[in-house]
Amino acid sequence: MNATRRSILTSLSDGPVSGPEMAADLDVSRAAVWKHIEALREAGFEIESRGDGYVLSSVPEFGAGSVEYGLSAPFEVEYHDSISSTNDRARELAVSGADGIAVLADEQTGARGRLDREWASPSGGIWLSIVRRPELPPAQVPIYTLAAAVASAEALREVGVDAEIKWPNDVLVGDEKLVGILTEMEGEADRVSWIVVGIGMNANVDETTVPTTATTVREQVGDVDRAAVTRGLLERFDELTSTPEDVLPAWREAASTLGRRVRVETPGGEVVGEAVDVEFPGTLVVATEAGEQRVSAGDCEHLRPTGE
Repeated sequence: MNATRRSILTSLSDGPVSGPEMAADLDVSRAAVWKHIEALREAGFEIESRGDGYVLSSVPEFGAGSVEYGLSAPFEVEYHDSISSTNDRARELAVSGADGIAVLADEQTGARGRLDREWASPSGGIWLSIVRRPELPPAQVPIYTLAAAVASAEALREVGVDAEIKWPNDVLVGDEKLVGILTEMEGEADRVSWIVVGIGMNANVDETTVPTTATTVREQVGDVDRAAVTRGLLERFDELTSTPEDVLPAWREAASTLGRRVRVETPGGEVVGEAVDVEFPGTLVVATEAGEQRVSAGDCEHLRPTGE
């Protein structure tokens, strides 16, 4: 959504406003205001023309316009009713030079998770991929993944879901997965060219459409305003990535892994012990019988306490 349309929506949110008033405030013609109003209507916004001016009577339930309406983070939203993969589309945009774009879909038909695992993405979910071009070395990219996990967990907690993070980035309720995150990047040895952070949230979908090891927002608290959840997620993600030093404290606050006995499958073998901390940019510290070990990547499993 361009800046003029955002400004028009802001004006309309304060009550009836006339075309001449908006034209004067925005320094555009009355004809331009009318064209923008028509474009907003086509995007799903219901805008009435009354004697005292234009009135915004409703916003779209879900889509680019509904997410961008009131969004304080600097993202442009590209929405699809259905798409094979938001990550694939975001990667195309990143390669073409894009930045600050969030690709959003109601459903995905060909999504994949880590290790090319199939990821169920039925209609009613929040399937989101964010394109960023940060100035940081590739070794620090995991901090963006952790930021996405925190933003997702906090957005869910705002609507009453008891969401927690399993290292590094799975958002769970109990032992059931609610959000998966997949980060892709391209860069050189000393700098990142682009990052795509893919976030898949089982929102307003039936539990029968996701694996038995997963859960949905609908199952936990009922259907939610997906546009508001997406908006909160994007705003928190922007805040955290703007101040990376805030990511780890927020991650620790939302984590279920710390203090738990874990088994982590790594390329170098299995690490078993108590997860005691996470270090920048996302390294898990595990207290094992042989001493502390630091794990930067791997599949983490929460174990029952010894003797239970």
